[in-house]
Amino acid sequence: VRTLEAIGHREAFGLNWDPSHMMWQGIDPVSFIWDFKDRIYHVDCKDTKLRQTGRNTVLGSHLPWGDPRRGWDFVSAGRGDVPWEASFRALTAIGYTGPISIEWEDPGMDRLHGAPEALAALKKYDYPAPQTSFDAAFSTQD
Repeated sequence: VRTLEAIGHREAFGLNWDPSHMMWQGIDPVSFIWDFKDRIYHVDCKDTKLRQTGRNTVLGSHLPWGDPRRGWDFVSAGRGDVPWEASFRALTAIGYTGPISIEWEDPGMDRLHGAPEALAALKKYDYPAPQTSFDAAFSTQD
């Protein structure tokens, strides 16, 4: 918010919605969509698996990717903790029609397997938005 204020809410300044970083920082990615609905110019689909057990914390991120002592790791989309369905429903609700890309990172999986799997996992949320309210059939128009 302070950045937007500092640049006078310039329309050309947009955000790349990347929930993978929000997850390990404790930011709700769905709330972020609603809070910055007019500023999301790109959607970057990457997932994060949290393993914050009390021993593993975000402070372990200096360890190599895939090290079980880390508190989180990037994983193939659909295999982590990002709430994808709620996220895509929120993006639909705010009218987002911009680009969506998959940024694939997973230290425990071959990319030739993982990237197509991530695409398939997210495609199930690519359904058309409703044209009317589901309860419109019950309206009492004369």
